[in-house]
Amino acid sequence: MAAKLSGSGGGRYETKQNSEINVTPFVDVMLVLLIIFMVAAPLASVTVQVALPPAVAEPSANPPKPVYISIQSDGSIYVGDFPTDLAALGDDLRANIGQRRNPERERIFIRADKDTMYGDFMGVMNMLQDNGFYSVALIGEED
Repeated sequence: MAAKLSGSGGGRYETKQNSEINVTPFVDVMLVLLIIFMVAAPLASVTVQVALPPAVAEPSANPPKPVYISIQSDGSIYVGDFPTDLAALGDDLRANIGQRRNPERERIFIRADKDTMYGDFMGVMNMLQDNGFYSVALIGEED
């Protein structure tokens, strides 16, 4: 039994050229991939608590002691625990920082009372900039 697949003449086993794209296998593959990703995505997040071993690297040197400026609601200014005024703020900061490598690159932490006048706060900020202290952090209370 033989079938004629090409050439002229008609017959029972004649085939025609098919120019339509069969998308069914493509859709099947996409659905399988979709299911795989839907199952694998929740597994990618880390929800298991693990007790990690201690690090063996040498600990870094402790940062220098932070410098705090406190501004009370009446406008009084403190460097650390010592009172100062706006005119002597730069000199008192340099004395508090001491002989560190770059005193002007030192981060200054400002603690201000919530009832502090905005003008008093900006006076301290302007005095810090005039004395070359540009790295300033504001301290707030956590809820």
